[in-house]
Amino acid sequence: MTPYRAANLGFVLTFSVLVALATGCSVNPATGKRQLSLIPESQEIAMGKQYDQQASGSMGLYDDPELTAYVSDLGKELAATSERPSLPWTFRVVDDPTVNAFALPGGYIYVTRGILAHLESEAELAGVVGHEIGHVTARHSVNQISKQQLAGLATMGAMIAKPELQQFGGLAETGLGLMFLKFGRDDERQSDDLGLRYLQRSNYDPRPMADVMEMLQLVSAAGGSGRVPGWMSTHPAPANRRQRILDQVAGAGGGTVNRDRHLNAIDGMVFGLDPREGYFKEDRFLHPDLRFRFDLPGGWAQINQKTVVGAMAPEKDAIIQLTMAAGATPAEADRKFYEQEGITGGSGSSSRINGLPALTRPFTVTAEQGSLRGITAFISYGGNVYRLLAYAIAERFSGYEQAMSLSVRSFAELTDRRVLDVEPKRLKIVTLSRSRSPREMVGAYSATVTAETLALINHTGVDVKLPSGRRVKMVVGGELP
Repeated sequence: MTPYRAANLGFVLTFSVLVALATGCSVNPATGKRQLSLIPESQEIAMGKQYDQQASGSMGLYDDPELTAYVSDLGKELAATSERPSLPWTFRVVDDPTVNAFALPGGYIYVTRGILAHLESEAELAGVVGHEIGHVTARHSVNQISKQQLAGLATMGAMIAKPELQQFGGLAETGLGLMFLKFGRDDERQSDDLGLRYLQRSNYDPRPMADVMEMLQLVSAAGGSGRVPGWMSTHPAPANRRQRILDQVAGAGGGTVNRDRHLNAIDGMVFGLDPREGYFKEDRFLHPDLRFRFDLPGGWAQINQKTVVGAMAPEKDAIIQLTMAAGATPAEADRKFYEQEGITGGSGSSSRINGLPALTRPFTVTAEQGSLRGITAFISYGGNVYRLLAYAIAERFSGYEQAMSLSVRSFAELTDRRVLDVEPKRLKIVTLSRSRSPREMVGAYSATVTAETLALINHTGVDVKLPSGRRVKMVVGGELP
């Protein structure tokens, strides 16, 4: 390509950006203001549907039809009062203890069971869900995507003049990426305003929404984590938002709160991490439902996601991960894996690992960024084929090879009855027989969490006495062997 033609094409692309800015604005139905949008509603809905499948599969949904129906019915009632009632609104409960809520374009709203456990009433839940509906009605995700598309178009022009920028041209989004966008403070304030609007249109008391902001601040300060990002990583700090909401609803009164209905809905819900889905005991991973165990090197950073479990070396130059494999047998799974371009496998070895049919093989990957060396093991067990993948930067692989081999060959059937029978902690709604503080409740009801946790989920202080006859959240069971 000659410099003249490159310059002309660059001009065309720059002109295209200007045209997009001129024609890609529309009136936002929720705010009445003009807003950049290169994505029509039909595409927004299709995008949400596609990414919903990815997000639901990656994070996992909580298996409780009654609880899901409770959240869905409330959400649809609020969405029906919004400026976009005809969207295919879908409300899901994510099986994760993290306290958070998310939205995807097109009307897909998610709340974690973690946030449900920390909410005190249906009005508080309505505030959370209404806020997320506001992100959708105001098209905040779509607006960010449109800006990225323009950035991509502008980057394309730069790439033509400067080919060395090509490596920075990728702007692909995924469902989880869209879900975990951190909106700006203006977008968050706008969603707060819209959430309050939908609360009041549905006759919910708007004042508990301010209590949600206080709870979120306390939860963030207390720490704790699950498989998805926490509230503070996806939302600006809630402190100033709480006061702003209080100012907006000053003088408001009445409206639905429905504390008892919310407590009834979450009674018996899993609390915290669910050990049935696998947990670490020091450097050993135990999975009661799938009945297997395997060991990981000591001192490595551990991770337990819905579809993958593993660990990373302290220097971040080596990884071991376990996933389900594609294939009905170890040989078929091995073949499919090594059909991928860029992976060179060594000689395979069919053997048994702790009595289980297995196929292991060394491999190398060579790319512009560098080379990797590793080991694969495909193991047949319990009607599934598991893939153990261990790899490191090529020049450091020899230092990790022995530890990786030990880890791969530690995969085995789980037989410890105590582990196989383990159960998760659960919320239990109890009525206080006499005035008690969370500190006193721990012993009185055999709680399996700290007094601080009970205080947090009940929106009170550790030594503040709650009145006799009050229904409170307790956490019981789930003690690990």
